[in-house]
Amino acid sequence: MWTYEHSVETNAAPEAIWGLWADVEHWADWNADIARIRIDGPFEAGSEIVMTPAGDDPVHLLVAEATVNELFVDEARFDGLLLRTIHRLTPGERDRTRVTYRMEITGTGADDLGPRIGPAVTADWPQTMTALVKLAQDA
Repeated sequence: MWTYEHSVETNAAPEAIWGLWADVEHWADWNADIARIRIDGPFEAGSEIVMTPAGDDPVHLLVAEATVNELFVDEARFDGLLLRTIHRLTPGERDRTRVTYRMEITGTGADDLGPRIGPAVTADWPQTMTALVKLAQDA
């Protein structure tokens, strides 16, 4: 298994961040790497998100879990690997909100392939999360 986790704290309420997460069609407003995105239904477990990163092929994500104002988990499968990303909101220090993204890569060859592909997938997380919380604070 390969894992990576990044967290930021914000004055934005969990509801403000959740609102941005649930508005999938506008993720490109705070994630500069997204060229196109769509969801096949409401933002809830079982829905599929098709995200096309700039210059890449579309990535199919399954919303595996969704708990309003707390967390959502998306999963992508390819070549025997499962890329599971947990997006979590928890109380931070001094009434702030902690936003945490965690990626877990498991499956056939994850110990070898995870360190090769994981850093590329997660490289923009600090910038993306900074843009997310700024937009949530400004809302």
